Amino acid sequence: MSDHISGPRALSDPIADITDVYAFPSPEDPGRLVLVLNTMPMAKPSDLFSAGLLYRFRLRPLAPAAGHAPGWGFVPGNEEVVVDCVFDPPEHVTDPTGRPGHAQTGSCTATGGESVSFRVNDESGGAGHGVRVFGGVRWDPFIMDARAALATIATRKLAFSESGSIFLDGKNVLSVVVELDTGLLTGGPLVGVVAETLTRGEFNVRIERVGRPEVKNMMLAPKDFDQVNRDLEIRDLYNMEDAFSLGDSYAGAFRARLDANLAFWDGLDGKQDWPVDDGGSHPLTDLVLADYLVVDVSKPYVEQGSFLEIELAARRGEPHATSGGRTLNDDVMDTIFTQLVNAGRGPTIRDGVDAATRPGTVTFPYLATPNPHPPEPPEHH
Repeated sequence: MSDHISGPRALSDPIADITDVYAFPSPEDPGRLVLVLNTMPMAKPSDLFSAGLLYRFRLRPLAPAAGHAPGWGFVPGNEEVVVDCVFDPPEHVTDPTGRPGHAQTGSCTATGGESVSFRVNDESGGAGHGVRVFGGVRWDPFIMDARAALATIATRKLAFSESGSIFLDGKNVLSVVVELDTGLLTGGPLVGVVAETLTRGEFNVRIERVGRPEVKNMMLAPKDFDQVNRDLEIRDLYNMEDAFSLGDSYAGAFRARLDANLAFWDGLDGKQDWPVDDGGSHPLTDLVLADYLVVDVSKPYVEQGSFLEIELAARRGEPHATSGGRTLNDDVMDTIFTQLVNAGRGPTIRDGVDAATRPGTVTFPYLATPNPHPPEPPEHH
């Protein structure tokens, strides 16, 4: 799930549905930051990007804040580096055997940089000054036992087993991979990263935005625990918000939903590891609402264990040890579930899924090649 099918609009327009976002130092070149935006859950091998969408990465410098400020000690700066990727309408082509098909060209432009063009599904991608880009169909790297997670919410009991399974294992996504020279970034080594899909044209409307995984599906979607907004489908409203500057209009609704749902997750082991304040506010709510990946571009690539490491270290008042962010193969859901349920003070809450069938690689474009025969999604009635 991660951010797959995360709201009514994502369900109705899957081409604009962001499934996952990753940000990590390049394993090939420590002076570069890799950004990954995956869209179109359950993509077919022949699927192409929408010419009507803008695929955007936004990066802002993060400064430490005094005390435990919203974001757990980080304040985004006002300067922003934006990478915008767009795609031309598909072209009709004929393959060497004479069969008809389609091809597509895309281009990505970073703030203050040149436009880099590439052919969709070309493994070598395109390159320009300080930027390298790939776009195409890839194996979906996200790992979680989604059925067990949903059963946990439905039954109010932890439903994970030692041997879990990835829902529709082998499904594909449409992936945009941007490798960015860190010299193009502003500020210090700490960077906040969020990805968005928007309508393309003179007036851009944000359709989806994603920072950390499972914020919408696991933490905002369940309604039954929220006594304030019990009938409200809140995720499309959440997508409209600026990740770096949450507005006041719906903040109360988001907080009420998160306070209730985070308390539910905390109670699954029979004890409270995240004491709420006198007003019922959950300590994790501010972290969740600061919904962007936190990356230290001065640290080297680490395959496992970097997700949330910077944020948790900041809360403890300690220096962080890793690059943070999110790598393709990091088992982030075990980290998330463990923090939600026991604040890291108890045993690891495992969902029984530890790796993708085809893990990500350490060479560009990093995601595994697509499944030529992906599983068919179940029909919705």
